[in-house]
Amino acid sequence: MTAHEFPRIELDSYDGVVILTGAGVSVASGIRPYRGPDGLWNDEKLVKYSRIATFRTDPLGVWRHWWKMRELALGASPNAAHLALARAEAARPEGKRFTLVTQNVDGLHYRAGSLSLVEYHGSCMRSRCSDPGCSLRPFQDRQCSGDTAPSCPLCGAPLREQIPRAQAGAVDKALDSCDLFIAVGTSGTVWPAAKFVDAAHGLGARTIYLNLQGLGELGGSGAFDEEYLGRAEILLPLMLGPEGASGDGEPLP
Repeated sequence: MTAHEFPRIELDSYDGVVILTGAGVSVASGIRPYRGPDGLWNDEKLVKYSRIATFRTDPLGVWRHWWKMRELALGASPNAAHLALARAEAARPEGKRFTLVTQNVDGLHYRAGSLSLVEYHGSCMRSRCSDPGCSLRPFQDRQCSGDTAPSCPLCGAPLREQIPRAQAGAVDKALDSCDLFIAVGTSGTVWPAAKFVDAAHGLGARTIYLNLQGLGELGGSGAFDEEYLGRAEILLPLMLGPEGASGDGEPLP
């Protein structure tokens, strides 16, 4: 597909834009996807240490897994897809809604400058106290190693990765007024993200799928109106047009 064949979307013609991103957006930054031949979920240890039950029996093992992910994220930089989304948001006229929902935990959208951002599964760059009664707020955390599992500086309870609360409500609110929904770098077939396109489609929104793998190959939703195959860091700036273009290749200031 050439640039002339690829649709350029005039975002200003839409009042409520919701964009869902998955692991495919960060591949060009050196972050492995979760699924596929080289997917992270092929690693049995990663699957084990991603379970809540494992934290109760082997908190240090869980943290070593999390530190490894954090180190990988710190060594990566936002790519053209992250930057295109941040610039598209910054260019939105007042009163036009833009919500970026990511399933990724690498923090690259945040570092690219995205502000109206819902990190649906949290971020590997933030930690929180495991005691719900503790007053410690989630904080930016760059620790990447240790001999013991970290503990809360206020109450001594084990620290945990930040798992956001009430994110579903924020997404539902955005979808209620959505007239353009774009899924990028994700199959959109895994719950709860699988319901997002159905909700948008049900409200009459234009729904677009952009990924390396086709919907038929992945058993994706029939709620997508349009499907385009390719790498997010190449196709997304083309789709978003001037708003998503980056002249200097750097994150927003």
